[in-house]
Formats: sequence, structure tokens, C-alpha cells
Amino acid sequence: MSGFEQLFPGTLPKLVMFDLDGTLIDSVPDLAAAVDRMLLELGRPPAGLEAVRHWVGNGAPVLVRRALAGGLDHGTVDDALAEQGLALFMEAYAESHELTVVYPGVRDTLRWLHKQGVEMALITNKPERFVAPLLDQMKIGRYFRWIIGGDTLPQKKPDPAALLFVMKMAGVSPAQAVFVGDSRSDVLAAKAAGVQSVGLSYGYNHGRPIEEESPSLVISDLRILLPGCVVTDTGITLADLPASKDRESIVAVIGKYWMKVIKALARWRWRA
Repeated sequence: MSGFEQLFPGTLPKLVMFDLDGTLIDSVPDLAAAVDRMLLELGRPPAGLEAVRHWVGNGAPVLVRRALAGGLDHGTVDDALAEQGLALFMEAYAESHELTVVYPGVRDTLRWLHKQGVEMALITNKPERFVAPLLDQMKIGRYFRWIIGGDTLPQKKPDPAALLFVMKMAGVSPAQAVFVGDSRSDVLAAKAAGVQSVGLSYGYNHGRPIEEESPSLVISDLRILLPGCVVTDTGITLADLPASKDRESIVAVIGKYWMKVIKALARWRWRA
């Protein structure tokens, strides 16, 4: 039985909301390169890939503070130093995303959901300025009708504000939606919004198994969600399933503050 068949017996969700880093893409190599460059410019030793892998998931400001502290606990980091480090990190990260890759099964899953007419949204704690260009580079941006970055709204995950807003825009109830992510913040946001959650076992959850967060379902490949998916010792295959007619997808990169978003209904741009 597929993941969607377990969570939505006899139907499909009307809205699937996705996290980005650690869920759809592995961005840690580029994030680590930017963190290490920031640290070197501040006269500190580099952190390295594995340390950064444990620190990501709560947005760029928290990542920078953790890098400056050398661990998850960053309460003693000086605010002025954190601000300086954040500026250096943002400058470094803006220069390149060459090491970022899409996880196996992501494109298959997004394409299948799009063909079934299921609405999709992206809700990430990554700064908004990086999100749409990165999605375009990965060639998956056209699938998302709504995109919300970590600084789009005053709140970020684990606050459920972004999930609640997207559900309101899509006109769906919590019972018709699901959130897919890889971290504690994703599961907590889903629970607070009243939607079912899917946890990816390959993500970045600060080095802890995602099972500890008790999502509705834990999977190791997004394709396991899809009806017709067959998991074998040699991999995952998808049966040919009837699909609805393709239609254009709208990407809404929501304005920075909630009231602006509501009044302006986002900044729309059409994608093929």
C-alpha cells in the first residue's frame, strides 16, 4: 500500500506542501562551503560538511549562529558578530549552488502529482531571495503554485503560519492536505496546522532519526507515496497510471509581510 493510500484512503490529498532542503534537494555542500568561507573571513577554522549537515533546518540566521558557536546551542553568540557573519554567509551563498542536487524520486513524484491535478506548495526556512532561482536551476520550480521562504512572513517553521496561509489560499481543509519534510520543525509545523506529516529518513534532522518526531508516516523515497509504486530490492518503480491533462502552474512568491500578502495576493509570475 502506498503512502497516500495509507494517509488518504480512497482518494488523494488536494494539497501537498513540501519542505526544500533535506526533502527535495541536498543543499548542504553549498551551505557548508558558504559557512566555511564566512568562518575563514572571520578568522575562525572551517566547520566542515558533516557539522553543517547537523546545523541546517532553522533558517540562515540560526545556521550562522550555530556555526559561530560550533554547535546547536548558540545562545552565547554576540548579536553584532552574528549579524556580521550572516552578511558574509549570504554573500558567499549567493555566488554558487553548483554542488546542490535533487534527491532521487523527487522529479518523478512532482511530475506525477502535477498530472493528477494535485496542488503543490513549497514552504522553506531558506531566505526567499534564494528559493525561486534555486528551484529554476534544479528545474522543479514550475510545479509549485505557492512558494514561501523563511523571511516571507514574520513567522517561520515550526510556526504553522505558512501552512495555514497556503491552505487558505488553496481553499482546502487540514484534512485534505499533507506536509512533507525531513526535520523536527516540519513535523511540529504540520501538527500545529492540523495536517498529516510525512518524514523523510534521508534528511537533516540535526543528526536525529525523524521517527523520533512521530510524523504520520516515515519514508525513504518520495515515490513511496504514490499509488502504483512498487518497492523491490533493486529499487522503486512506478506503474503507468491515468493522468489528468497538464495545466499551467502558477508560482506565487508571497510578499514579505502577512498583510501585504493578503492585500496583494502575492507576486505572481507564470511558468510554462
